Amino acid sequence: MNDRRLPHSELLQLKRWNTPTIYNGWEIITKHDRTTGFNMEETKDYMPQMGPMVGYAVTVQFEPSNPDHPKSNPNAWSEYRKYVASVPGPKIVVVQDLDKPRVIGAFWGEVNSNMHKALGCVGTIVDGAIRDIDEMTNAGFKALARRMCVGHAYSTPVRWGIEVEVFGCKVQPGQLIHADKHGFLVIPQEDEPRLLEASRFMDDNECSTVIPAARSAAGRSSEDILSAIDAAGAQFGQNVQRKFGSAGEW
Repeated sequence: MNDRRLPHSELLQLKRWNTPTIYNGWEIITKHDRTTGFNMEETKDYMPQMGPMVGYAVTVQFEPSNPDHPKSNPNAWSEYRKYVASVPGPKIVVVQDLDKPRVIGAFWGEVNSNMHKALGCVGTIVDGAIRDIDEMTNAGFKALARRMCVGHAYSTPVRWGIEVEVFGCKVQPGQLIHADKHGFLVIPQEDEPRLLEASRFMDDNECSTVIPAARSAAGRSSEDILSAIDAAGAQFGQNVQRKFGSAGEW
């Protein structure tokens, strides 16, 4: 569990950018493989109008096809909710559907979304289905999921507070997550302190070099445009090298 969390002021600022911009910042400060840490499979954002969500992971597995789970632990929901309540917010509930690739039932609907919202959760990433889309939206609870479905079947928490795998990405409890309509990014704890600085820098760097070079093309020859873009790209990389000591790409 992550005991050194970013203050809400920084989380709110991270929420101002989309997830690809956060990735751009992350890749210039991390020592991890830049091909890991995000969804390997397509996600669907069912509330894109809410914009990005940022929070720390609480994790749970469920298996709605199995009627034995509610019988074997009739207190599972209560015990699981105590776990969720014990973790500081904001939180994103990361749910692994053990029935995958089948979709038998939904972990999320109107009731569960409102309960988790009351416990400090801002949304969910579930490698399965959701239902009650309008009611979830009214609750202010964002969801990235595979699809929708009608019922919940034997939906009950099976294990929680453990490593889960969703959309081909492993997530540990307490990891910082940034998610939007593009997908989600899981931040290693050691990269959290400089994430905001790096993301802000990369956004500013793009807006002062390569983007204006491309947008000032009107009335210019192809040779001039290509030369200007090359020069802006070089300046972009030099800015990243000077600031972070690593190569920047756009």
